[in-house]
Amino acid sequence: MDELTLEIITPEKPVFKDTIDVVTIPGTVGSFQVLKNHAPLISSFEIGLIKVKKTSVESFYTTSGGTVEVNKNKVLVLADSIEKVENVNVDRAEKAKLRAEERLKRKKEEAVDEARAEAALKRAINRLSAVKKYSS
Repeated sequence: MDELTLEIITPEKPVFKDTIDVVTIPGTVGSFQVLKNHAPLISSFEIGLIKVKKTSVESFYTTSGGTVEVNKNKVLVLADSIEKVENVNVDRAEKAKLRAEERLKRKKEEAVDEARAEAALKRAINRLSAVKKYSS
């Protein structure tokens, strides 16, 4: 009997590898789920939350995007960055949010990379929202 296997890798290290029941991924045009016997798929995903369910246990990971490949009951997530919600450093995320907001306020006076500042703000907000919603 085939099982659904999930592997999550970042440029720095492997993060997760196990059999699962379902994974939900923040696709670029909306979240999608992968279940056993899913059709082959290659997709990008964006800043958001990856939800992994195995039996009755759910795990939540914040991510800044990446790509996912599904083939023959194997899901390979190549994430730019990923962090388990319970490992999010709230103080660091709050400081990152404030820095990004300050950069965006100064964009008219200084040469600020607006796209980079907006992405940093989205990542910080994503991390803080996930902690607020999914931490015990």
